[in-house]
Amino acid sequence: MGYPTKVQCISRKESEQFYINFPLPMAQAFELAKGEEVEWTVVDKKHLILARKAAPPDAIPVKKTTACSKGSKSS
Repeated sequence: MGYPTKVQCISRKESEQFYINFPLPMAQAFELAKGEEVEWTVVDKKHLILARKAAPPDAIPVKKTTACSKGSKSS
């Protein structure tokens, strides 16, 4: 499920600044904190990646899966 968000622009005498608000449900899910540093990376004109400098550990450990070998098939 996505969270539609509008881009805002603040125009000043000599500059403009664009803002994108981070929806509260997503901020809570990611456990974002006030003042936390993040970094945007442009993938292409349609996609951005938001990366955190540091993140808290996952509340539920993620199981690592391994690919099945080519020789083993289940009947």
